[in-house]
Amino acid sequence: MPHTQNQESRPLNISVVIPVYRGEETLPSLMTELEKFTATQLTPQGRPFAVSEVLLVWDRGPGRSDEVIRELSGKHEWVKPIWLSRNFGQHAATLAGMTSSGGDWIVTMDEDGQQDPRFIAEMIDTAYNESAQLVYGTPTNPPPHSKVRNLGSRSAKRLFTNVLSDSKFAEFNSYRLVLGEVGRSVAAYTGNGVYLDVALSWVVADATTCPVVARQEGRSAENYNYRRLFAHFGRLVVSSGTKPLAIVSWLGIFFVLIGGLVSVWVLWQRFVGDLAVTGWASTFVALMVIGGAILLSLGIVAQYVGAATNMSLGKPLYVVVRDPASTFDPRSTDPKQ
Repeated sequence: MPHTQNQESRPLNISVVIPVYRGEETLPSLMTELEKFTATQLTPQGRPFAVSEVLLVWDRGPGRSDEVIRELSGKHEWVKPIWLSRNFGQHAATLAGMTSSGGDWIVTMDEDGQQDPRFIAEMIDTAYNESAQLVYGTPTNPPPHSKVRNLGSRSAKRLFTNVLSDSKFAEFNSYRLVLGEVGRSVAAYTGNGVYLDVALSWVVADATTCPVVARQEGRSAENYNYRRLFAHFGRLVVSSGTKPLAIVSWLGIFFVLIGGLVSVWVLWQRFVGDLAVTGWASTFVALMVIGGAILLSLGIVAQYVGAATNMSLGKPLYVVVRDPASTFDPRSTDPKQ
């Protein structure tokens, strides 16, 4: 049902978090686009919202991005700079901005201008229509990258969703709308080296997607280092927690069972006299049984390693949020909720 402004006393406050590494060419035009949304306006379904702050997180990149951030924050009171002590990477910078945000909802986006701010309104409607704490802006057109990079990205996401996580996160990317209290909780708990979308999958009950159109970069295309992309993939797998370790346990059980069955077959062949090589049967049985036992033992150890991994990654035992009814139904205004 369309949402009318008289159903809600105030507009939704939106915090926009942008990690900045090499953004001197694109930030001014991006801030010009976002300035339009600092005044209260309505989503396509009539929900009032306004961008209350844009947090530019300087990740100590090359060039003069820091100078541009100073100029923009001096020009616009809604632009808030955050200065990191060194280069920590995109996900860490995004988490730093989320921690410092104060909006009802947090939008994260890149500095390069590929992600169009005009889709924020549609992402808000999607969140309320589906009662989702997290909305990913999923491009309907191919990303403006090389075919090899796009293929690698799709493969990594498929592995993550089918093996390591949940199908709800099949289209994760850096253009996100996340409920403010959830985003700030994730930023507070997440440990060093954790992939942001993995951390979100720990605490978000309902995630969905909203179709958007990806634009060309507002600067010369960056030459991506494929070693860096593989490092990102490795961090995605490691920060996924215990599921990769659980695979080791199941492999151990599988080989123990296979070893037992093959051993029975080998012993049968030995007794009926079909084995021509003397000593082969006992050697093979010993290898299968001992190998399976070793893998099973490693699987058990992996469970303990996994528990320690969860603690070191900062995976929370629980996160408390407001009553979802008070979040997604503006007519529910009980202060006790």
